[in-house]
Amino acid sequence: MLTCIIKYYIDPTKKAAFEHYARNWGQAIPRCGADLIGYYAPHEGSSTLAYGIYNIPDLAAYEAYRARLAADPLGRENYEFAQSEKFLLREDRTFLKLVSTPHGAPK
Repeated sequence: MLTCIIKYYIDPTKKAAFEHYARNWGQAIPRCGADLIGYYAPHEGSSTLAYGIYNIPDLAAYEAYRARLAADPLGRENYEFAQSEKFLLREDRTFLKLVSTPHGAPK
């Protein structure tokens, strides 16, 4: 299992637009096959950093998921919304694998 963490640099004057974008992904991402952990908008501290986090079985599943997301009506609408509103200044994706277990969990 891989966890994808998307680090967004957003325009701090357009936080509401990012929140709308995140709510749309909250519907489209699970429908297209990824296990969405959540989207996180700035609250305290940095006003420009936001995150999206989801799990995917492997990189092959990620590629199939991305194709489904690009074909999904809400996914396409959300991509277009981000382009037209220009609230995303930059985004970085990192894929991580879990190497620890929670305290007390069986190994």
